[in-house]
Amino acid sequence: MARASVLTFTDRGIFCPDGGFFIDPWRAADRALITHGHSDHARPGHGHYLCTHQAAPVIRHRLGPVRLETIAYGEVRRIGGVTVSFHPAGHVPGSAQIRVERDGEVWAVSGDYKVDADGLSEPFVPVTCHTFISECTFGLPVFRWEPQEAVLAQINRWWAANAADGRISILGAYALGKAQRILSGLDPDIGPILTHGAVEATTKVLRTQGYALPETVPVMAGVGAKSHPRAIVIAPPSAEATPWATRFGPTAAAAFASGWMRLRGVRRRRGAETGFVLSDHADWPGLNAAIRATGAERVFVTHGYTAVFRRWLESQGYDAGIVQTEYEGEGFDAAPPGVPEGGIE
Repeated sequence: MARASVLTFTDRGIFCPDGGFFIDPWRAADRALITHGHSDHARPGHGHYLCTHQAAPVIRHRLGPVRLETIAYGEVRRIGGVTVSFHPAGHVPGSAQIRVERDGEVWAVSGDYKVDADGLSEPFVPVTCHTFISECTFGLPVFRWEPQEAVLAQINRWWAANAADGRISILGAYALGKAQRILSGLDPDIGPILTHGAVEATTKVLRTQGYALPETVPVMAGVGAKSHPRAIVIAPPSAEATPWATRFGPTAAAAFASGWMRLRGVRRRRGAETGFVLSDHADWPGLNAAIRATGAERVFVTHGYTAVFRRWLESQGYDAGIVQTEYEGEGFDAAPPGVPEGGIE
């Protein structure tokens, strides 16, 4: 008789029958193991939550007084008939891959991840397993990232040029993870660093935890182009097209930081004057390197270019499948409208 899978795929999310828990469920569950604090993975309505020590403050900030337990990276915990442990995913501060073992059979769920250290998030650590469930948000060969240092240097040069021209710089970046990566690499000698309320709130939580982040000025009444000339403003991408942005004047320079900026067509559709290619997800080489490092023979892929990436994995000798999920990525790191799977402009 064939043994039941360690993890199964349901309409509520990835489920462990022997442990009685879900991993990042998108519908209400009694027990939820959470890979990180982004809203498509850490959702409200669950009875009990388990996440890393580092992810907990942001999750509490976002979800309120939920019943939440924490676990250290690498700590092994018995839940029902399985053992679980959390391992750094490198995606955002506190993010984790979740390892589940039953009688020597090991499955690992990546959550979202990137393999290149960003100096802020806990660096990615490969998890040896038999079956790996991997995201593939950017699972096409065209997606290859430049070193973070090079992109941050581009951002600083753009900001300095705008400041020299008397223009405020507004940079769209998701409020958890990418915004703080950018903040960590800005040159404060160019001018003041302002933050949208959503970015400031998350940054404050992370700063309280001990993550090294520069001083920032939250945008509130009286803060704008006149009070803070030469400033750069870090804001969620959605804020740039709202009346909130008008306080920075009609000449403000707008840009976005996203892996999707790698595609010229996306940049045109978003109306981005400038785009910086910076993502908290693994690129094509990163995905392939991470999967090889697991030693897994079977790989399931989720959210992204799943059909294309599955075919690629099969051509490389993997037993590959697709898991349909409701994960969306965050901000510009969700597949934008008009970008067909496998189609690149």
